[in-house]
Amino acid sequence: MHTTAGPPPAPRHTFPESLATVTIRPGDRDYDAVRHTYTRLGSPAAVIRVRDRQDIADTLAHARTTGVPVTARSGGHGISGRSTNDQGVVIDLSRLNTVEILDSRSGLVRVGAGARWGDVAAALAPHGLGLSSGDTGDVGVGGLATAGGIGLMSRLHGLTIDHMRAAELVLADGSLIRTDPEHRPDLFWAVRGAGTNFGVATAFEFQAQPVRDVIVAMTVYDAADTAAFLTRWAAAVEAAPRSLTSFLTLVAGPGGRAAVAQAMTVYAGTDATQAREALAPLLSAGPVLRNHATVAPYHRLLPAGHEPQHAQQPLTVSRSGLLDHITRPAAESMAALMNAAGMVQLRSVGAAVNDTPPTAMAYSHRTQSFSLMAATVPALRDGLDEYWERLQPHVNGLYPSFETRTGLRQLQDAFPGQVLDRLVSLKAQYDPDHVFDNNFALPSVPFPH
Repeated sequence: MHTTAGPPPAPRHTFPESLATVTIRPGDRDYDAVRHTYTRLGSPAAVIRVRDRQDIADTLAHARTTGVPVTARSGGHGISGRSTNDQGVVIDLSRLNTVEILDSRSGLVRVGAGARWGDVAAALAPHGLGLSSGDTGDVGVGGLATAGGIGLMSRLHGLTIDHMRAAELVLADGSLIRTDPEHRPDLFWAVRGAGTNFGVATAFEFQAQPVRDVIVAMTVYDAADTAAFLTRWAAAVEAAPRSLTSFLTLVAGPGGRAAVAQAMTVYAGTDATQAREALAPLLSAGPVLRNHATVAPYHRLLPAGHEPQHAQQPLTVSRSGLLDHITRPAAESMAALMNAAGMVQLRSVGAAVNDTPPTAMAYSHRTQSFSLMAATVPALRDGLDEYWERLQPHVNGLYPSFETRTGLRQLQDAFPGQVLDRLVSLKAQYDPDHVFDNNFALPSVPFPH
């Protein structure tokens, strides 16, 4: 009888007594519910459901002593799959999930790194506040808030990190620090875009914006003439008022059938006349198969279901790129990429995102209008990469949370030029032993340009 070998068993470590009640290990009842992410199977030696800063410090001390790899996880929905590991330790932040209104007039709020963005949106809604923060309510705060945050109102409000006013982190030596423009401003610069390299974030302060109802349109297009459709849709988005943000998913038709595109477009307001005027050019981008628009509270767009992650998303190979504009040659390359991979997604940025100076924080991509992700199953990786290389001349940077590769080229695309040099210098200061190297690890010395 032939059996297929599974992943090697995770070794059992002896953890400090202080962590006994919060440590989940292979064989424990809850292990299968916490070991994986949305896209990746994991076999960690332990998952530590930390309660406070001290639990994190004790876990880090254990990791440093034993040399076991350590991973921080705020939600586990991340497309990159880097919030679990094999035979390492996962610091699960889900208990650090409070949402506090510090000042309802100014919109200052404090959010635990383990909260889900859907819960944040629901907590802010009664106060008439909101934060543009991705398009999925089960995404954890910590992962998105240290990477960027391309949300459903990005063109009006910018990235999530553009509204960060402070961050609290546990460093590799176990110390809890607060960083903001007045306290360790160099680290505050780094946290906003490359935060996973410097510590375990426990909480953030954000300046939320006045947000109530929005108009959301779900539009399905016949995208058979894919390149022409893409160039028209992109031009319409760039010309649209800032109140409009659109996310577009293109899927290759099965059996050689025509491609279909679905757009989720949010108009951040409730004026029906203005919304119709803003949406009209997008509806002219291609043959519309179905369109439905409705008024909804913003938080209803981001429900947090708190579903267990068990690698239920099979598209575990993804590529990320940022584009200044979608030209006809770029659109043709994207159409070929879609046929090879099966799915591509475009998220509109630009507008308010590009109001922030590129030197303000580690996320320095402030000229682009679109974020592109292409995803596929492992068996189609080679085809994806072949067509991605053809698209590469049109790409200007990448968004780390949507990229499963972590090589030097990806690092330089994520953190171009002097941004990477500055991050390497700060890494030597704050994490000289490279404890936090699980997610777009920084090198020990700068590379020549």
